[in-house]
Amino acid sequence: MADQLISTAVHDALPASYVRPESERPRLDEVVSGAQIPVVDLADPDPAAVVARIGEACATHGFFQVLNHGVPADLMGAMLAVAYDFFRLPAEEKAKLYSDDPAKKMRLSTSFNVRKETVHNWRDYLRLHCHPLHKEVVSSYCREVRELGFRLYAAISQSLGLEDDYVKKTLGEQEQHMAVNFYPRCPAPELTYGLPAHTDPNALTILLMDQQVAGLQVLHDGRWIAVNPRPNAFVINIGDQLQALSNGRYRSVWHRAVVNADRPRMSVASFLCPCNDVLIGPAAKLVADGSPAVYRDYTYAEYYAKFWSRNLDQEHCLELFRTA
Repeated sequence: MADQLISTAVHDALPASYVRPESERPRLDEVVSGAQIPVVDLADPDPAAVVARIGEACATHGFFQVLNHGVPADLMGAMLAVAYDFFRLPAEEKAKLYSDDPAKKMRLSTSFNVRKETVHNWRDYLRLHCHPLHKEVVSSYCREVRELGFRLYAAISQSLGLEDDYVKKTLGEQEQHMAVNFYPRCPAPELTYGLPAHTDPNALTILLMDQQVAGLQVLHDGRWIAVNPRPNAFVINIGDQLQALSNGRYRSVWHRAVVNADRPRMSVASFLCPCNDVLIGPAAKLVADGSPAVYRDYTYAEYYAKFWSRNLDQEHCLELFRTA
């Protein structure tokens, strides 16, 4: 299976199966490079100000970066180092973990869903279900990130006028997944994607970015803006489930990963995911004032199955769960 992976060889030309139709290409020269997504310093001595900034970022951008988040910088660095070490393994070692089955909890794969795609994405990735997980660096990192996610849940709940523990309690005993994404140098980055435009089906994503190479872009006010890495920062993005819980007040926005010809790039995305059988829908308090429920109730298992049955860059999956 090693020949399925793009990280096991150097490519001088882009294979035809990765070339997007002209209308679907990234148009890199049109990306806004100087824009900034909101930045929240969690060490701000005014907790109310932190909550307000998080709420505003969730409503306007669906993305923000956090500083002074409590996860040790050396652990963040160690996590990226472990990720690079893995992708440097011999092809035959990596091939032992290869699978194109989305239901498999630990697997090395490529693109997004190679069983369904007609055009592939310039990405290999290691998928881990990391709660629980028993590996020293990775498990320490996962525990720290999980606690950060729950702190952010509390702030998000408060910003919506809900009890501090509303989001955490409502989503049940949550699983935590991780995607270790490796984007090799690409011979024609203007013709393909690392990942095309998509929203995340989970509740919250905590992204550790490569400090040397940018590639994440977010759609804001109809334009793609580049998200540049900040030292020791995480990028936080609102997933589909928080958009549903907030009755559409907070946004799970389109984002994508682009590639470049000069250097490979690594990112580590940690996903907090609701319990499969928990019922998800707009918070009762947010529809009690006469605001109609935008989305019907559903289980996360129903949502996730629907998400994986579609192409990644189809319409927002939440549209399938609207009440009208």
